[in-house]
Amino acid sequence: MSQGSNQMRVTWGSDELDLGAYLERTGYCGRLDPTAATMRDLHHHHVEAIPFENLDIIFGRPPVLDLASLQAKLVTRRRGGYCYEHNVLFAAVLERLGFAVTGLSARVTMGTSKPRPPTHMCLRAEAEGDSWLVDVGFGGDGMLEPIPLRQGQQVSQGVGAWQYSLAREATGPWALRSLRPQGWLELYTFTLEPRWPIDYQVFNWYTATHPRSPFTQRPIVQKAGDSIRRSLVGGELTVVRRDWTSQTRAVAPADVPGVLAADFGIELTTHDAETLCSLASSPSGSCPGNARDG
Repeated sequence: MSQGSNQMRVTWGSDELDLGAYLERTGYCGRLDPTAATMRDLHHHHVEAIPFENLDIIFGRPPVLDLASLQAKLVTRRRGGYCYEHNVLFAAVLERLGFAVTGLSARVTMGTSKPRPPTHMCLRAEAEGDSWLVDVGFGGDGMLEPIPLRQGQQVSQGVGAWQYSLAREATGPWALRSLRPQGWLELYTFTLEPRWPIDYQVFNWYTATHPRSPFTQRPIVQKAGDSIRRSLVGGELTVVRRDWTSQTRAVAPADVPGVLAADFGIELTTHDAETLCSLASSPSGSCPGNARDG
């Protein structure tokens, strides 16, 4: 913990953080001073260790965003989560170490121009005189490391396989883009308007319970790495390699819990594994909108 962090306002619950348990969960054993290098390394370790997943939503358990609940799920039980869970936890980690952290909201576009609600959470952090876009919760397409918040900034991450850029037109929103074989794909747009933990409580409830939310429809589990990215959506497992070649295969309902354990490090309870197999066996391969786990 940095010497100056006791004087910082606690916004993200960092006073309740079990930092040692978090570092063990992510496998990080480097320096903890509030530098850009520390933030990059922590971000990278988090993304590689903790998967993106919406399984509790599918089971009818909307995520709870207080820090005790997030630590119990993502750290102690070694599960994953979606954007709010990942980024609220990571904001607490950065705050604990003395970084200034601001919550942001983004509109996921994935190349479409159709207006979408600002339901994605990302972060802005300050380090060594620069502002950085920080986001450990975008899943398989997400950044491995923060990006300096500068117009036209372009970076390569991992083993050079994953390239990102930031763009902004005039006074409009910022856009995070990913380079694909077909060219640049806009992932999401965001503004620098600060958001607070209470804002995400509202966004989280909508995203986790609305029957038309993509996260209530089917299992989505993803994990990014230096040279390979895995994604289980419904009953299909896709592996994307550093050269953007990919392979997709169908996963039988009975095999889904094993794939979660082997490919994503997610060990479900017997009850949850049985529930997931049952949902995966439904004709649509997705979760009924009113399914609830009693």
